[in-house]
Amino acid sequence: MTDAADTFRRLHEGPGILLLANCWDAGSARLIESLGARAIATTSAGVAWAHGYPDGDALPVGELTGAVRAIARVIRVPLTVDIEGGYSADPAAVGEAVAAVIGAGAVGINLEDGSSPPELLAAKIGQARRAAERAGVALYVNARTDVYLRGLVPESGSVAETLARARIYRDAGADGLFVPKLAEPAAVREIASSAGMPLNVLAWPGLAPAAELAALGVRRLSAGSAIAESAWSRASALAAAFLEAGRSDPLSEDAMPYPAINALFAAR
Repeated sequence: MTDAADTFRRLHEGPGILLLANCWDAGSARLIESLGARAIATTSAGVAWAHGYPDGDALPVGELTGAVRAIARVIRVPLTVDIEGGYSADPAAVGEAVAAVIGAGAVGINLEDGSSPPELLAAKIGQARRAAERAGVALYVNARTDVYLRGLVPESGSVAETLARARIYRDAGADGLFVPKLAEPAAVREIASSAGMPLNVLAWPGLAPAAELAALGVRRLSAGSAIAESAWSRASALAAAFLEAGRSDPLSEDAMPYPAINALFAAR
């Protein structure tokens, strides 16, 4: 796992931007890996939905840990796990959750502030760092701030607030900064150059392509829940049409062949 952790950390240094097409279970993780992904990341929303829970710190840690273990079993590239807010407001409990996902095979995590004060996330990061040290894993802690996503401050102060939080999270032991809904090029450039750690942005309507983001200083681009949402949409449309008319032909249109899917899991 030490090699995987080191590899994952180096992926944030280039060459090129690290693209993460987030998965939601072992099958989607293996599929994404087979397409050339250099690392696998989970989407917290997708994992929660796959287990019958809403997104938003509702997924039991035991269910998450089982999912992480299943994903780690079928992939050979580094795995980073979105653990939302750590599933608790108690930093010590967050540390225990981090220890569990490390034990299941993760070498990176996303940990978010949401609408809570930044000092709380800093305390959680500190506990995550200590859990990683006890496990002997150079865990990559990606601190997510929802300044833009939740509109936590007036738009004119978003860059300043994001950078202020970045300093707090960096001092607490974060390795990277994740700013969902950040898209305006000048703001992206300023935050990337001043955060003091690699910047991760989220795929978003109107966001510049990866090459342009890399030129602005972005080191990591995540799909987030978008691929899972599209998969749900496609499954919904197919199931609804089948339940309405019972027609077989549409089910095989654009379908990935059974043998090709089955082959992904041979000798895993």
